[in-house]
Amino acid sequence: MRAVSSLRTVGPVGIRFAFGTLTVLPVRVTRWDRDAARAGMLCAPLAGLVVGLCAAALGGLLLVLGAGPLLAAVGSAAVPAVLTRGLHLDGLADTADGLGSAKPAEDALRIMKQSDVGPFGVITLLFVLLAQVAALYELYGHGWVHGAAGAAAAGVAARLALTLASRTGVPAARPEGLGAMVAATVPVRHAVTAAVLVTAACAAAGAASGGYGALRVAVALLAGAAAAELLLRHCVRRFGGVTGDVFGALAETAATATLIALAVGS
Repeated sequence: MRAVSSLRTVGPVGIRFAFGTLTVLPVRVTRWDRDAARAGMLCAPLAGLVVGLCAAALGGLLLVLGAGPLLAAVGSAAVPAVLTRGLHLDGLADTADGLGSAKPAEDALRIMKQSDVGPFGVITLLFVLLAQVAALYELYGHGWVHGAAGAAAAGVAARLALTLASRTGVPAARPEGLGAMVAATVPVRHAVTAAVLVTAACAAAGAASGGYGALRVAVALLAGAAAAELLLRHCVRRFGGVTGDVFGALAETAATATLIALAVGS
């Protein structure tokens, strides 16, 4: 009960922090401190839901205008990139370059800070975006509802991964940046409670298509969280903690794994 009560107190500060740092929507961050970061990371799935619904809306609009499921899938995959200025994709590429360098943590972190994208980053971006479009194409092929649900679930899963990665016990790899601001701000019990509530809410929405729909959505979200957790643990071992780039990589990993799980189970 204490964890649930704490989640209710995140308020406008957390919402502003989540939308102001995780999207390009015109929301001003009124506080920049660890308490605001904790509240913001607890509100991250809400920002993801808005991004996911926008992606679903564009996919639906393209279908209404006569485009096929492939263009709808491309549109839905493009919206999250636009609404984050590509920061999560950039973080994914930089993390791939850092991990692929096989260099010590300090050198790998230096590589990740460089403005250019190396071969590991390019290859990773290519296959991740292809996987997202392919999965959304499969879902839209079964109807707009399936595609829209997939886009929304991917948006939520991506930001839920950030909530879980911000839990206490996960250190920052650098003393500066967004990663350092949000790292280890969310108590573990609050992160778990948020994950349970978000999964239950998404499963309830999936139940509109029947009991199997609820189970499918819940399993997909868990698959996304599990994939992000595996990457998180690997990054902590390699870099000594998390960075803003790692958070971006976690978001894209969770979104992609969720979409694949939904497409496979459709």
